[in-house]
Amino acid sequence: MTDEFEDALALANGRGAAAADPDPAGADPAAGVSEQRGPAPGGGAHGHRPVRDGRRSAPPWAAAREARRPVSRPAAHHPDDESVSWEAARRAAHRTARPLPVVQQPLDRALGHTLAGPLTALTDLPAFDTSAMDGWAVAGPGPWHLTADPGVLAGRDDPAPLSDGLAVPIATGARIPPGTTAVLRSERGTVAAGQLRGANPAPGADIRPRGQECRSGAELLLPGTPVTPAVLGLAAAAGYDELPVAPRPRAEVLVLGDELLHKGLPSGGRIRDAIGPMAGPWLTALGADVLVTRCLGDDAGALYEAVTSSRADLIVTTGGTAAGPVDHVHPVLTRVAARLVVDGVAVRPGHPMLLAELPSGTPLVGLPGNPLAAVSGLLTLAAPLLAGLAGRGPGLDGTAGLLEDITGHPRDTRLVPVDFAEPGRVRPLHYSGPAMLRGIAAASALAVVPPGGARAGGVVRLLELPRP
Repeated sequence: MTDEFEDALALANGRGAAAADPDPAGADPAAGVSEQRGPAPGGGAHGHRPVRDGRRSAPPWAAAREARRPVSRPAAHHPDDESVSWEAARRAAHRTARPLPVVQQPLDRALGHTLAGPLTALTDLPAFDTSAMDGWAVAGPGPWHLTADPGVLAGRDDPAPLSDGLAVPIATGARIPPGTTAVLRSERGTVAAGQLRGANPAPGADIRPRGQECRSGAELLLPGTPVTPAVLGLAAAAGYDELPVAPRPRAEVLVLGDELLHKGLPSGGRIRDAIGPMAGPWLTALGADVLVTRCLGDDAGALYEAVTSSRADLIVTTGGTAAGPVDHVHPVLTRVAARLVVDGVAVRPGHPMLLAELPSGTPLVGLPGNPLAAVSGLLTLAAPLLAGLAGRGPGLDGTAGLLEDITGHPRDTRLVPVDFAEPGRVRPLHYSGPAMLRGIAAASALAVVPPGGARAGGVVRLLELPRP
């Protein structure tokens, strides 16, 4: 399928400007296209341009690429080419990850990491009977005589016992005096001449009993749980000062392409790099610590040096994954004896993405050069890989009702930017071609559209977009 046809599908499936013909110039949606690297003609591509001859023909350097690949292809292949299915690619990425060694982190540094073991309560919660409200601790039925105690405050450890008919002021969170049968809320009682009057509260009213939330030794959270602010609060309440966590994987981004400009307006046949500025922040939102983003151009030697000297737990390249004369990712992977895990995925956009494992065990994700195709690669390969490195499961996709038809590819999965037009129901967005970012920038999620498309009124799977 050509990039032009994918662009036409995008225009046909969004709201906004008038939809384009989804089959421009009578194009056969199943027709194959080889892609090569070269100067981009403008319009947002990042190192790929289609070469069309009306049939699936390989360029002259393709045979050499076949000969240099170090391993056989994955089993679940596309019937007409070598692309692995989108589902299989996601599973392979998660399986490839080797969880990072466990470290102990103090609570103030554990945010954003992943629990490496169960969070087990080190104490009862609450650790003793406490008052749930401001008011009076009372014993037996009223009216009650106030004791000489001015009041029981939170943090006090030795409140005096109460006998029937007695009461003492008490603050929220304070320890319940022995003999207390209930707490009378402050707004429900009146005091006159040292006597408290009010409706008799039910036994145990507004008392949080010891162990109400959990008993010591109870398993509160499972391994693989992301450490959120709420998890930090629970861990502190349960008695922890530090947590065993899988560290955030360190990532390095290598931006490839001589056609890219890194500031100013596109000029002289060169375009702005759109992937470099978003790849690092998106990886951070997916759970990585990005060490550096390096702009290498089309320099095979620089790419080899960067790959072999990286200290990262994950390397991400942008562009250069096809078979053009300046596409250096495959030759460098061959030179370092990397194992190709995924080499092409049956998904649009993003089919030239790849996943390799270096001899050191470090994974490398190769993103296609078109911006939305690169986003597809991040969510298809990098997201489950980072989850695996951090010891988390692959996660679950959401679902939503579909308000409009989405045209599908005849064989491949499509990832289409959508937004929530109303609660639980999404609409495809305009400008969702492989070289476009306008749609994804306004999107709430990516709809996972199976081969053949999806109909309005049906349910579509959603890939959540990572947020900072």
